[in-house]
Amino acid sequence: MTFAFECGAFDPRLMRSGTAALVWNSAVELAERGHTVSIVTPAHGHGPYLRERYGARDTAFADEFRMPLVLDPAVWHGFPSRVDVPLRTTALHMRHQGVDLYFLSNTCLDLLPETFLPDAEAEGRDLSFFKEPVFQVAGVRFIRQVLGAADLVQAYEPYQHYLLPVALRATPGIPVVSTVATNVPVNDKVHRPQVEELLALLGAEADLDGYADPPEDPGALHEVLRRYLPSTLLDPAERPGGVTYRSLVLEFAAAVDFLTQGQSEYVATFADTPFEARFRRLTVSEVLRRNADKLFVGGCAVSDSWLRRTAAKEHRRDFLSGLGLDPTWPTFYHSARYAPHHKGQSELFQAVTRVLDEGLEANFLIRCALPGTKTRQELPPSLREMTEKHKNRLRVNWEMVDEATLFDYASAADFCVFPSKFEMDTFLIAQGEAMACGAVPIATLQSGTRHFGHAFDWHEQAEATGFAVARSFRPDDDLLRDRLAERIREAARLYRHDAGTYARLSERARRTARQLTWDASTRLREERFQRVLAGAVVPGDPETLIRRGWYEGLDDQTWAAHRELIALSAAAQGRPQECVRACAGRPDLAEAAFRTAYRAARFQVCEALLGMPGHPGEAHQVRHRLRARERGGRAEVVYHFPHAERVELFTPGADSPADGFGQPLNREGDTFRGSVPGPLGDHPVVLLVTLPRGRFVWDEVRPVPEH
Repeated sequence: MTFAFECGAFDPRLMRSGTAALVWNSAVELAERGHTVSIVTPAHGHGPYLRERYGARDTAFADEFRMPLVLDPAVWHGFPSRVDVPLRTTALHMRHQGVDLYFLSNTCLDLLPETFLPDAEAEGRDLSFFKEPVFQVAGVRFIRQVLGAADLVQAYEPYQHYLLPVALRATPGIPVVSTVATNVPVNDKVHRPQVEELLALLGAEADLDGYADPPEDPGALHEVLRRYLPSTLLDPAERPGGVTYRSLVLEFAAAVDFLTQGQSEYVATFADTPFEARFRRLTVSEVLRRNADKLFVGGCAVSDSWLRRTAAKEHRRDFLSGLGLDPTWPTFYHSARYAPHHKGQSELFQAVTRVLDEGLEANFLIRCALPGTKTRQELPPSLREMTEKHKNRLRVNWEMVDEATLFDYASAADFCVFPSKFEMDTFLIAQGEAMACGAVPIATLQSGTRHFGHAFDWHEQAEATGFAVARSFRPDDDLLRDRLAERIREAARLYRHDAGTYARLSERARRTARQLTWDASTRLREERFQRVLAGAVVPGDPETLIRRGWYEGLDDQTWAAHRELIALSAAAQGRPQECVRACAGRPDLAEAAFRTAYRAARFQVCEALLGMPGHPGEAHQVRHRLRARERGGRAEVVYHFPHAERVELFTPGADSPADGFGQPLNREGDTFRGSVPGPLGDHPVVLLVTLPRGRFVWDEVRPVPEH
């Protein structure tokens, strides 16, 4: 059985995100393999349409209960501390492509028929914000009364099912497999009194004390992290009295399913992100390690219906000519819901404007889907202005359309551009669809989308499919904008002047995407579901534990057998104790580890290795990397690190970049210079170092005074 907030990929009118395609294709494939598959989902106010279009019928199910909403007074100003909402849930049933669908309706679940999801701004203002927990409660009650004989529940998105693993464990004892389809903040919290009330309503228990985070560490770095990280979308602002719902899912689910290997590794470590240092000390990190045997990769895919489509020989020419574009020019394509920060569209629009203003002879097809009744007037002024200015080279569309229309666009494209930020994407179906048509990707180096092959250097590696830009965790990233413009220019030159290389990349892109099938993905999930039902444990292998930095799970024999791998892994991850242990008695290994740590800006590891007998590195380059000179009430700082692309300085007491909180330092060769209000004295300052390929490291260091 499938539990999902959205599943309507079989009908564009009922689809709001890529998760719907994942849910629907996975369910259909399981049904085709002989399994009885049911989907429980909200009707989202579309009951009349489902009856008319698909013949959905009312069931005999009717369930009345009072939904307790315990409101956080720090958020819900002017509201009572508790609201009990009377609800009567009914269900529509239809069967489509071998799958039974149950659409739940009540006065809350039928809200927001255009967007399905409440806006984030609804929290603290509108009780429609609680639509998702209402679905969880109504769904558990429906499952118990109607589908209690199910063998297993596959539930999508932890935020939309965190009650299920606890509640269905209690009764009727159905194991829940959690599928993590999108990357929301791993330490996102919900109001603990609300969780306690809902668990009590469902007759379930969990010791929530065990999931509280430890007290905040003192010090400059942790103060900076607390204030800075919310802007990266990796870690929300702390809420007292909250419980991390991801911990509940990890603890009580029978297995936790990821869409790609890269996504799994990312969520397990947050390696080389601004959040990594904080993640390591959070309780959810410990819970994740404790439940490592539950993690698996079920995969995702390009739909079979898409892969069966073919384009006529002259389709590209005719389609582009029909849009009033020049088919002799290279064509760049972007397709995603309108999410200017998540999808990197803000930087994309700026980059496209720049290259078009420069006179680049290229076509751009941009689809930014806006669900419901939103119109062109709601698009950002910059996009409207760009469209008017470059009518002969740019087409923008914002409508929700069917697969055939999307295929027409994708199969006319030479390149597909996906500059998503904040690591919020996982499989990214739209990129796979475009690549399956032969579009060469230009995309960020997200961990979750590593399977598409654009991260490889196409000059050197045969499996490379396209062009990479460094990943970003900034709301407005000038580096991303500049790199996008560079890649677009480079791609256009390749298309015009090196047809052979372009053809090879296009074929690699097509072949790579077409290997990602629902048959392969479903086999992985089916195998794991069977293991769950058999009660089998799947232990992690040593190399995976080492790659994730989970050294606590390694015995002495594994340490001895994998000593070199541990040393270099610990050096790259900033784990000084483990690195020193692995390098003991091995000067050659210590030297290699030092070089690895220095390139990765893991200076604590460098310091630890410098303390070993016959230390392997130059102490000066590590201990004197930040120098400061006091002049006229200001501190002039010089940071020397040759491997950095950008360095930003943070002094904990500052409020803005102007006075030293997030101030970009100016690059001069291998050094970075700036001036902040002083004096700094002997107090530590914090620097965020951006390394090549979108890797980020925090450096807390006391400046060396210069006179």
